[in-house]
Amino acid sequence: MPVVEMVGITKHFGRVTANDHVDFELEKGEIHALLGENGAGKTTLMRILYGLYQADSGEIRVEGKPVHIGSPRDAIKLGIGMVTQHFALVPPFTVAENVIMGYRESLNMDIRAIEREVASAAARFGIAIDPAVQVRHLSVGQRQRVEILKALFRQAQVLILDEPTAVLVPQEVEALFETLRHLREQGISVVFISHKLNEVMAISDRVTVLRDGRVIDTLETATTTPPALARMMVGRETFGVVRQDAPQRDAEAVLEVQGLYAEDDRGLPAIKDISLVVRAGEILGIAGVGGNGQTELAETLCGIRRPSRGSIRVKGREVAGASPAEMTAAGVGRIPEDRHTGLVGDLTVAENLVMEVLPRFSRYGRLDKKQIHAYAQQLIEQFQIKARPGDRARTLSGGNLQKVLLARVLANQPDVIIAPQPTRGLDVGATEYVHNQLLAQRRRGAAILLISEDLDEIMALSDRIAVIYEGEIVGVLPVEDADVEHLGLLMSGVVKETQHGTAEV
Repeated sequence: MPVVEMVGITKHFGRVTANDHVDFELEKGEIHALLGENGAGKTTLMRILYGLYQADSGEIRVEGKPVHIGSPRDAIKLGIGMVTQHFALVPPFTVAENVIMGYRESLNMDIRAIEREVASAAARFGIAIDPAVQVRHLSVGQRQRVEILKALFRQAQVLILDEPTAVLVPQEVEALFETLRHLREQGISVVFISHKLNEVMAISDRVTVLRDGRVIDTLETATTTPPALARMMVGRETFGVVRQDAPQRDAEAVLEVQGLYAEDDRGLPAIKDISLVVRAGEILGIAGVGGNGQTELAETLCGIRRPSRGSIRVKGREVAGASPAEMTAAGVGRIPEDRHTGLVGDLTVAENLVMEVLPRFSRYGRLDKKQIHAYAQQLIEQFQIKARPGDRARTLSGGNLQKVLLARVLANQPDVIIAPQPTRGLDVGATEYVHNQLLAQRRRGAAILLISEDLDEIMALSDRIAVIYEGEIVGVLPVEDADVEHLGLLMSGVVKETQHGTAEV
């Protein structure tokens, strides 16, 4: 008998159908992957199981018995726990205090006894964590372990993990997988939501693929392949991206950064002594865990944030401290990190597309709307945007919003392209499109700085990889010399490249 059965689950949000008569089964002691593009309905389905949403129709059974799950409290009582990407931990509290908080009525008890109890549970579940340490001193991966331990401490027999590897470096991913294998051996069932096909293949026993709110198939992981899963997810063949030719190492240096410093919004040092060169026809990938200065670096190179010192040269011309408009005029194109703030939702697609080049469409102080409409239609066709020139931007999907941003930037054929997190939140089909666009710009001869927290993306697109840690570049190496383990050590600050090789920090 399955530990959980979801039968005919249907959920509407207004006129949008998120789940359309979905059937899902979870066996005892299995890791079951849930795959699908953004908007496919996988997170909605699991939020229904955890009591965060209520289904419009359908039935949930736990160990064969129909149940009503009206809240997370109901789910926890039934042995169902969920760990989201955004952890609900109190940083000044210890691990043990966070684990029992909300489970025990009061913290006025023997804290040493609590720590021993939490330590015993951690050992039983194969989770390496010190119960006495304050959460604020833990890495992201360790905090995730605390969330998992918190669910298991509440007697969870079903654990839902929503994109659990999104915030982890490679070594932390492997540690998580070891924990999940240990839980599986103890009969605990895991639902693993992920968009990373290689991880699904590595950790899951079965996989269910959702598309447009419907189940496409459920199958044994050992019987399928990543291309087959990708095809089910998007409804067509998808083969990822391939760099056709090697970069010319002696090509012209288009973007040169020397000794660059900048502060964050609180006035604290965010990037420190960064020096980089990006050549024509090259993609330089900046790898790193989020929050290590990537946003501030992109903003400084685009004129949004002023550097405190250092040099930025585009084709030999000094542009450090220039405004965004001056940067654009100098040949720098920036794909905004947040597509929602990079566009004005209440303006039309056409208006958003010409936002940075309005003087080209202005005559005697008045905008030539006919010319703007024709220009927008041309870009809509060229970049395969599923929209009309007069559609409001806020009505577009995430993938089409990103295409509008790409069209706005790339139509100007910039010499330098700054691309921070260009596929964050996009499904596999939209991601493939963005990747191919960046590679086309590389072939054109643009110098591209790709900033991404997705190591698979960095490895697939980059010619060279620079690793950023706490605002500093701690290593630069050709992609052919890069391996995931070494990059993970650099990203976590364990080692740092020097002139004489690699040194431990």
